[in-house]
Amino acid sequence: MPAPRRRLLTVVVGIALVACHATWAVVRAQDQKPAEQGQKQPPGQPADAGKDDKKKVDEFTEAAQAINGPAGNPECVWLGQRVVNLLWKDDLDTAFRHLDLYDRFGCPGAHIQASFRCVVRHGNIDPKSPESLNARVHACWVNPSLPPATATAPAPTGTAGTAPAAGTSNQ
Repeated sequence: MPAPRRRLLTVVVGIALVACHATWAVVRAQDQKPAEQGQKQPPGQPADAGKDDKKKVDEFTEAAQAINGPAGNPECVWLGQRVVNLLWKDDLDTAFRHLDLYDRFGCPGAHIQASFRCVVRHGNIDPKSPESLNARVHACWVNPSLPPATATAPAPTGTAGTAPAAGTSNQ
């Protein structure tokens, strides 16, 4: 089978699996009664797992629409965001293992570089809030040229805006 057809088949199967899983999770969440959800929920699982699945599917869809080429494929989005996240956390060994998989899927390495540059350019992230890192990685993945949010700088004080003293020049 030629490589383009195999790649297309991989993408179609990946999207179908993600869509089926999300649909199954939503249907299952709707079928359970509210009392059952509280009782049958395993410890450590968030109460809104169905919302998380839908959010992930929405993120993949957003990335596929915003990014032209293979960087918008679901497997490239998922692996690429994980690589950028691990690089930020200084887990280089795991990041490089994921990067090998990323390369095997034919995903563009330049997009990882641009996304990581964007995450770094935006400055520090609150370590107590992992969602802020995930949100920034996703935003930078979708738009690596995202301008950093700059705080308004206070007006300079001192003599920077005044005229030079008599007898001096700016030359």
